[in-house]
Amino acid sequence: MKVLTLCFISLVFLASCSSMDESTDPSTAEGAFKSAQALEKDDRFEEAIIKYQEVKNQHPYSKYSNLAELAIADVHFKREAYIEAQGAYQLFKDFHPKHPKIDYVTYRLGLSFFMQLPATIDRDLSIAEKAILYFSEVQKSYPNSSYVKEAKQKRIDCLKMLAEKELYIADFYFKRESWKSALGRYEDMLRIYSKLGYDARAIYGAAVSAHKAGERTKTQQYLKRLLNQYPTSTEAKKARQEIKL
Repeated sequence: MKVLTLCFISLVFLASCSSMDESTDPSTAEGAFKSAQALEKDDRFEEAIIKYQEVKNQHPYSKYSNLAELAIADVHFKREAYIEAQGAYQLFKDFHPKHPKIDYVTYRLGLSFFMQLPATIDRDLSIAEKAILYFSEVQKSYPNSSYVKEAKQKRIDCLKMLAEKELYIADFYFKRESWKSALGRYEDMLRIYSKLGYDARAIYGAAVSAHKAGERTKTQQYLKRLLNQYPTSTEAKKARQEIKL
């Protein structure tokens, strides 16, 4: 009986050791993945990416393969290599559209574009459209996601930058008395980027530009809109002084 008991204990011990070895042995998928995580934790990002890539290449059918693929994108983002992160998240999204974390991947994809935006509005902001695309997808396709609130705010941030850029260009024409060009830009801003906090400025600009361009109907239209919607604004006060119909 004692012999059987000892044998049983030995088998349990060996099984336990085998399990422990599986999780720490760098030749296994789990062990290699944990090694990569340790490197990432120590901010050894280049080495971590190489190790995660090894997990993908050497254990393609393991559950750790997908985890490693996503981890690579996260490491790129963490090291502020946003173009590389964008590419990695996009690949993951393309190949794993039904993954449980696809809402996170979509949000991070939008955020990778967002983080590439220039600091000032006088530069190219076209990449903001791509960020908006993915932030909108999070809201529409994954309404119960924990990332919806952040995606919504980032989308608004992008729209505000684009609105400011449109106003910047409209004001440029306004200052140079290119009234028709200014009017077109102010109207574009009101059509595409309304209700973001810039409407009073744009309506004022449109009203004055229309007045200077001799477009009486549009002048009346925008002046009435300004006085009705923003009667106590600085823009309304200026418009009353500058536009005499």
